[in-house]
Amino acid sequence: MQRKTRSKTRIAVAGAGQVGSRHIEIISGSGQLQLSGIVDPALAYERGEVRGVPVYESLAELFAKDRPDGVVIATPHRLHVEQGLECIAAGVPALIEKPVAHSVEAGLRLCEAAEAADVPILVGHHRRHSAIMAKAVEITDSGVLGPIVAVMGSFLLYKAESEHYYDGLHAWRREVGGGPLLINMIHEVGNLRALCGEIEAVQAFSSNANRHFAVEDTAAIALRFAGGALGTFILSDTAASDHSWEHTVGEDLSFDGAHADDVDCYHLTGALGSLSIPTMRLRCFRDPADRSWHKPLERSAVAVEIADPLERQMEHFGEVVRGAAKPLVSARDGLQNLRVVEAIIKAARAGSAVSVL
Repeated sequence: MQRKTRSKTRIAVAGAGQVGSRHIEIISGSGQLQLSGIVDPALAYERGEVRGVPVYESLAELFAKDRPDGVVIATPHRLHVEQGLECIAAGVPALIEKPVAHSVEAGLRLCEAAEAADVPILVGHHRRHSAIMAKAVEITDSGVLGPIVAVMGSFLLYKAESEHYYDGLHAWRREVGGGPLLINMIHEVGNLRALCGEIEAVQAFSSNANRHFAVEDTAAIALRFAGGALGTFILSDTAASDHSWEHTVGEDLSFDGAHADDVDCYHLTGALGSLSIPTMRLRCFRDPADRSWHKPLERSAVAVEIADPLERQMEHFGEVVRGAAKPLVSARDGLQNLRVVEAIIKAARAGSAVSVL
């Protein structure tokens, strides 16, 4: 599909909440992108402009008055498919925040519509744009670890109710459709698939014993990958711990004061070596032909320059809009991440293994 070329790529943002505001800030500070408009009904009633750009009540109004080159959809996830389909109908590429859809069935409709219209969709699994993740994937793809055998992961932190994370407009996080499995585990699934390949089956236990919400606050998950590797993951948003991606990688400045140095949230093991993430500690046998538990592993650390993955994602979106790149996380990828999380939720309820593929 042919794209118009300009000195800057014009991007509009739908949804000016916490995540949308961060996208607006990044676009406004970009040398390649230009904020063209904001779609947010609440803001539209209050004022005509924000950051010097028009505010619209709907995507339909935006497209009718000033069609942008691309749109970021950072609205509540129940609106993602509806608004994504509007972008597709207008022929406008979209960056849709995760989860790509509120259900697998709805996500499939979105994927099929995008493919039929040849309109690119990038899904906002921003961790895939992390320099740390990029280097970890490069290491595993190189074969230095050998065939992947196992992976252990954790998301353990405490979300304070006193910070209004679960109140007012955010009360949906207490109910079915909220909870850390759908909100947070979907990020982990994206990372695990990138590192270990497709997940073909899951088992899980979940508990709401601490917060007593209608959704889980803690879950223990077992995963089987198509290549034969096995994995375990422990997740809780009510744990006094810093063993989470947010606290260990040092990429998000809002966690800067709580950054846990020398702590990992993933440990990936192959037949020839292992990698801890995000410290990037690499352990490999000195001689791959002479492996034994009685032989020492050579120790090294892979250097990675920290960068803001949201900024990298937005610059990538600009390339996607201009036709210079294909989405790193496509609508199909986002849909598969959602499919795995839905299987985990089902497994926790059923108490038995659930097939994914």
